[in-house]
Amino acid sequence: MAFDSKFLKGNVQVNIPQDKTTKFIDISPLINEDYAVFPGDTAFKRTVALDFTKGDNLVLSDMQTSMHIGAHVDAPNHYHPDGMGIDKRDLSLYFGPVQVITVNIPRGETIKPKDITTEIKAPRVLFKTGSFPDLTIFNMDFNGIHFETIQFLAKNGVRLVGIDTPSVDPADSKELPCHNEIYKNDMAILEGIVLDQVKDGLYTLCALPLKIEGADASPVRAVLIQGDL
Repeated sequence: MAFDSKFLKGNVQVNIPQDKTTKFIDISPLINEDYAVFPGDTAFKRTVALDFTKGDNLVLSDMQTSMHIGAHVDAPNHYHPDGMGIDKRDLSLYFGPVQVITVNIPRGETIKPKDITTEIKAPRVLFKTGSFPDLTIFNMDFNGIHFETIQFLAKNGVRLVGIDTPSVDPADSKELPCHNEIYKNDMAILEGIVLDQVKDGLYTLCALPLKIEGADASPVRAVLIQGDL
């Protein structure tokens, strides 16, 4: 299945009308020092160097964090020795038509092709599982995605797969079969999104990564756009 898109490689200018027919839905979690990261990863910390409350003329701060914080996109070099860094990725992967699909399976299981009960209608798919409900507690039994589902999605023209959990693979996976299948099919990954208030259906996704040289991932402000562009 092929999809037409006006969002191609290179520089793209998009004029978004500011009217009642266009709605922006933020699917990014709030990042703060309570946000639970993968055990052993670097937690988020923001340090304020200058502040109005201290008599300074401005606010100035820095942060220390995992690249895999909040809503984030993985780079291929995160899961394959020959993969490129996030600064080399084609931005068109992260902007364009997307489909939100709810999957109802037990906690700890991976999403299999049989669990997808709706037709794939967009080149980007976001799975809503509800299996990582508390962002301050890292529960290890969240849902991942089976590698056969990636094969199924690739055959249906999907270029990006996203999920409302910290990873497309199970938390205890060392072989990372889903990540590796994604690499084989040159697909993109979006993890850590919040979909609990989002209805299934078609939207436009904007989740552009920062241009960080050689980085294995990048936090993003992931947004669904509902309505005409």
